[in-house]
Amino acid sequence: MKIRFLYALILLSGLAAAQSGDLRLPITLAADSTDYDGKSSMMMFQGLRLSQGTTNIEADEGRATKIDFEDSTWHFNGNVVIDVEAGHIESDSAELRFKDTQLRLAIFEGAPATFELQRPDSEEITYAQAGKLKYDLDAGTVEFSDQAVITEGGNRISSSYLLYNITEQRISAQSSGEGDEKVKITVIPETIEEQVPSEDESS
Repeated sequence: MKIRFLYALILLSGLAAAQSGDLRLPITLAADSTDYDGKSSMMMFQGLRLSQGTTNIEADEGRATKIDFEDSTWHFNGNVVIDVEAGHIESDSAELRFKDTQLRLAIFEGAPATFELQRPDSEEITYAQAGKLKYDLDAGTVEFSDQAVITEGGNRISSSYLLYNITEQRISAQSSGEGDEKVKITVIPETIEEQVPSEDESS
């Protein structure tokens, strides 16, 4: 019996990294309007559309300390859509913090925030949703809270809280303890064909 939720979380941590190889490529930014707040040293955008390599971001509003992904903090609000080579994110808000051209922290919030990812060796799509997802590179964790659900190929795990430790590749799931909200896991067994190696594989 194969449970792919662990791999799904590995994918999510990679997706949250927003294709780090793209972060040194040129940035294209378009907006309906742009303002600069000298007191907070923030650039503000309305109707933001931003692209860099295979990463594309759209949002009703955007704020940034600098227009790059080297050492900056970005806040996106309203109909946030993020597309990268391996997946798609939709959320009500997102915060991305970069240092030394590396994503250190990503927080997505929504009602719920949704995630779609495709493994490079499969046509199956991994779907995930949660009220909040927090990717913390320094802590080495991906944290789901507020009714997290991850689904792939009929396999499903739901919990009020999920924590994935990237280094240890360990999942911790907890219920809120309220009512019938329990950690629930549904696993579809592999077919006989999948379990028994083919002649080519056994030779």
